[in-house]
Amino acid sequence: MITVTKSLLLLYYYNNLVSVSQANEMTLIYYFSHHTANACLFPVCALHHVAVTTVEGIGNTKSRLHPAQERIAKSHGSQCGFCTPGIVMSMYTLLRNKPEPKMEDIEDAFQGNLCRCTGYRPILEGYRTFAKAMMSSSLFNSSEFQPLDPTQEPIFPPELMTQSNKQQKQLCFRGERVMWIQPTTLKELVALKSQYPNAKLVVGNTESKSKLCRHSYNHPSVGRTILLICLFTGITFGAACTLSSVEEVLRKVVAELPPYKAEVFQAVLEQLRWFAGPQIRNVAVIIHLPLISPCSTEGKRTITMDEKFFTGYRKTIVKPEEILLSVEIPYSKKGEYFSAFKQASRREDDIAIVTCGMRVLFQDGTNRVEEIKLSYGGMAPTTVLALKTCKELTGRDWNEKLLQDACRLLAGEMDLSPSAPGGMVDFRRTLTLSFFFKFYLTNVSSCLLLSIDASVPLNLSSSNQSCVLLQEVPRGQAVEDMVGRPLMHVSAAKQACGEAVYCDDIPHYENELYLTLVTSTKAHAKILSVDASEAQSVPGFVCFVSAKDVPGSNITGIANDETVTCVGHIIGAVLADTQEHSRRAAKVVKIKYEELKPIVTIQEAIEKQSFLKSIKRINKGDVKKGFEESDHILEGEMYLGGQEHFYLETHCTLAVPKGEDGEMELFVSTQNLMKTQVLRVLLCRNCIVHFGLCLINVSFNRTGRPVRCMLDRDEDMLISGGRHPFLGRYKVGFMKNGKVKSLEVSYYGNGGNSVDLSYGVMDRALLHLDNSYNIPNVSSVGIVCKTNLPSNTAFRGFGGPQGMMIAECWMSDLARKCGLPPEEVRKLNLYHEGDLTHFNQKLEGFTLRRCWDECLSSSSYHARKKLIEEFNKQNRWKKRGMCIIPTKFGISFTAGALVHVYTDGSVLLTHGGTEMGQGLHTKMIQVASRSLGIPTSNIYISETSTNTVPNTSPTAASVSADINGMAIHNACQTILKRLEPIKQSNPKGSWEDWIKAAYENCVSLSATGFYRIPDLGYDFEKNEGKPFCYFSYGVACSEVEIDCLTGDHKNIRTDIVMDVGTSLNPAIDIGQIEGAFVQGLGLFTMEELRYSPEGNLYTRGPGMYKIPAFGDIPTEFYVSLLRDCPNSKAVYSSKAVGEPPLFLSASVFYAIKDAIYSARKDSGLTEPFRLDSPATPERIRNACVDIFTKMCPSAEPGTFKPWSVRV
Repeated sequence: MITVTKSLLLLYYYNNLVSVSQANEMTLIYYFSHHTANACLFPVCALHHVAVTTVEGIGNTKSRLHPAQERIAKSHGSQCGFCTPGIVMSMYTLLRNKPEPKMEDIEDAFQGNLCRCTGYRPILEGYRTFAKAMMSSSLFNSSEFQPLDPTQEPIFPPELMTQSNKQQKQLCFRGERVMWIQPTTLKELVALKSQYPNAKLVVGNTESKSKLCRHSYNHPSVGRTILLICLFTGITFGAACTLSSVEEVLRKVVAELPPYKAEVFQAVLEQLRWFAGPQIRNVAVIIHLPLISPCSTEGKRTITMDEKFFTGYRKTIVKPEEILLSVEIPYSKKGEYFSAFKQASRREDDIAIVTCGMRVLFQDGTNRVEEIKLSYGGMAPTTVLALKTCKELTGRDWNEKLLQDACRLLAGEMDLSPSAPGGMVDFRRTLTLSFFFKFYLTNVSSCLLLSIDASVPLNLSSSNQSCVLLQEVPRGQAVEDMVGRPLMHVSAAKQACGEAVYCDDIPHYENELYLTLVTSTKAHAKILSVDASEAQSVPGFVCFVSAKDVPGSNITGIANDETVTCVGHIIGAVLADTQEHSRRAAKVVKIKYEELKPIVTIQEAIEKQSFLKSIKRINKGDVKKGFEESDHILEGEMYLGGQEHFYLETHCTLAVPKGEDGEMELFVSTQNLMKTQVLRVLLCRNCIVHFGLCLINVSFNRTGRPVRCMLDRDEDMLISGGRHPFLGRYKVGFMKNGKVKSLEVSYYGNGGNSVDLSYGVMDRALLHLDNSYNIPNVSSVGIVCKTNLPSNTAFRGFGGPQGMMIAECWMSDLARKCGLPPEEVRKLNLYHEGDLTHFNQKLEGFTLRRCWDECLSSSSYHARKKLIEEFNKQNRWKKRGMCIIPTKFGISFTAGALVHVYTDGSVLLTHGGTEMGQGLHTKMIQVASRSLGIPTSNIYISETSTNTVPNTSPTAASVSADINGMAIHNACQTILKRLEPIKQSNPKGSWEDWIKAAYENCVSLSATGFYRIPDLGYDFEKNEGKPFCYFSYGVACSEVEIDCLTGDHKNIRTDIVMDVGTSLNPAIDIGQIEGAFVQGLGLFTMEELRYSPEGNLYTRGPGMYKIPAFGDIPTEFYVSLLRDCPNSKAVYSSKAVGEPPLFLSASVFYAIKDAIYSARKDSGLTEPFRLDSPATPERIRNACVDIFTKMCPSAEPGTFKPWSVRV
């Protein structure tokens, strides 16, 4: 499992590489190699004789930034900054190995890195400068970057270099429960394995680490073995060769060998490219290849990896006391062809859903099959060979009849139970046929007149192109006035150097305790007993806290302490002296349950009428009359899956005693300080998200000692809710020309086990059910379902994307029903300036039609549409699609601020907003700079704290810059008003002169500011009022290409035009647009939460839950800020930008749907079809109905228990 870490290690190996000449003479070569590796996976014991460099060791803000640090900071490639050190180290390692890399090298280096904020484009654009690529950017000046000088890098420590000449000694490290032994010779290793046959042999540790953490395996471990590479009839790799070294050797061999001898090597290289990221390939070792040589005290033997090799799940015929010496990959022969295929949820760094290796050997000079082997992974607990199919195909001619028979045979042999673990049964079965079809086309005789486009994989080489179009700063604006200029994020340099302090980076306090949560393993059950007696025997155990320890009332959202209502429901917590002891103790707390029937899905909630009480409606016009006047009526429904926040810093809280009277200081990763200030004063440190503090408070009161709690990724995803899954049912009436007359829609949201913010989410969904379209007659209802899942909560967009997505669903289908171009139907129904929305708010400053026209023009929409139509005519198994989508997002909220001016003229700001990477602090400095008329270099900002600004509004709804900016502006105006008499008496004085004089005249130089958006309020029952202050608008056009055989898709190009008013900081605003778009890309095409029928979350952690990676962003990505559109209702004419752009990624979803339409048309299907969100490879492939999907019919619902359910 890949673990996303804050910091990646750079490892230097002083290795012995054995290369073999054609005469088989071995030459010893000494060289240095530089590799990135995940710090959390690399055992400290394995670092003996290895030099380690972290991000702190290559540069810092006090002396000098390394060019890799400087360029990501100045190109605006860091927002929250939690991923930035890892990205910096990936780039640094590449530069150590290749000082002048190609763009492809840079993209490959980032395969193992993830970012949730930036959208990746600014990172690639900043680092593109190392590739000497021709580029220009309006967001940064590359000529200001310091050059890379390889001669100034740290040298390999000489004391480690001398160790290679010394005789190595066996090492042994002993811990509380684990012993680590590092042998130096094969003889020692074999003896140890004989002594400890069940011990795990650790080399790369990419698998053992997760098991040690999750299952607490208690076994001795044996360290790294010697690397060996040699050439014979094939290539034999030493068992400890890393995958990176295998890849390097194979590339050289393939370049030198005749193509017919390198068939297998080529296939291995293609698969290695998509196997994990370089941080894993650098340490993971080669296993599970054709011929392996184990040995033991009984001697050596050679084993062929055939159908007998695997004896069970993760079990082989290799004996426990044996060790693996080498793996041999043979050369391929003339007439022999080999292909390997893999399909995963995400192309980069992901585990395969189905994978296969296929080999065929033809009789000399013929197309008759002499031998054939077909093996599949993902179709059983072990890799399986299609033995019956291969037997039938042997001796047959390679033609269409063989293809038909092979698919029929494979459909029968590669069958799966409809309840098979992993789910996606129809998809997996279909892939086995699709892969063989691709293999068949790859090797088809040239005399067969078949389209072979399926044999060519999607072109996934990025070579990303990007362009941003900014607003111009007005002529005459003072140079020191930074409003409207792309000022660098104030924390970017610290983040790039690893100096930014996050909650868990705060040094440990004396007597500090660590808290680990004890949570429910049942979705709905009564607690019969909780037994923590066994936990007390764990070293370092202090106490167990639960509801019984809460002083006073304990009534929160869920009032019954004896009943758990979801898996992950917090029952109590264990306190111990260290994190490891606390977690060990928590695992042995025993809980007995009386299980109750859970409600997990929206459908189950509807059937059992399990709803939260508040049901909202918005009605306008006469819906019945509208349907009567319509030419057509279309009914349907759409499901949208939920989404995990997947902030890279997980929830963290630290409680620290502050002297007398039980005072406590809390450091919390929260967006909403007001809800937690009732406990104690809060300090928000580089905060990412909100975390409940009740148990921390109880633990502090009980022990009086500092208490820390940092959730791991599995815990975080299990306990915390995310975006609400939605089911939308609609009935829409429309005219022949596509004009909508009437809409009836019902929204059902899965709220989970408590209200949380579900009512607000549903309210916004109803207020955005129109997206950007004028619908004269509307009847709508929003219902929140109560289920036995963790309570879902606020997420970027807050219900708006769900409401708008269902609107685009029926808009897309009615355009198809009318036989009209979707873009024409959408434009026909767009609002105009002055129109009333369905909630009766007048649209003022309506710039959406400008955005629409600019996007059509800048994207060359109509010309490209013709090219797509021509492409689709010429290709059967690859299709392209394009779609243009608008968005209208309402903005509404209050805020406070505090401004101090010191006698030297410097200014300290504090405001009520939380900086979580969105550049809020940077914008606030810019606002204060213009308000006070001083340079930004004079202004500093302190972290958000309730002891300076109390009763803050949540940092949410995209309005933090609006409201906190106005609060700061008001505070600055108060100070300026006090300075007026002094400035009048000395009009030519400087800022410093005026401040000094004010101090001497006892003028207060500190002021608070407060702001609330005026005249807001809405009544759902009367459908009157003003729910929003103003609206943000945008339009996106996206083009995609899908592989109809596998469901894979590639984002080819996206053009965005966004109205952000007059931008306060175009670099930050564009970063927010791109980041929101890519997060939405995950929501609508990739990120899928999978639950068991009992309510247990399967997709915990990055191994199962996939967010977009570097390779998932559009190959061409263009963002423009609409010009000349000032917004009079926000600070300095700006607009909110954090949430509105997220929905624009729906353009990718509907482009995919457009491509699927083309594929279905080739199969004779022309009617509208249902495509739920996200558009995963499974849904895309199943929607592309063809002969292969028909060979794998679905089991009847209700006749089996599914592995997972749609919640």
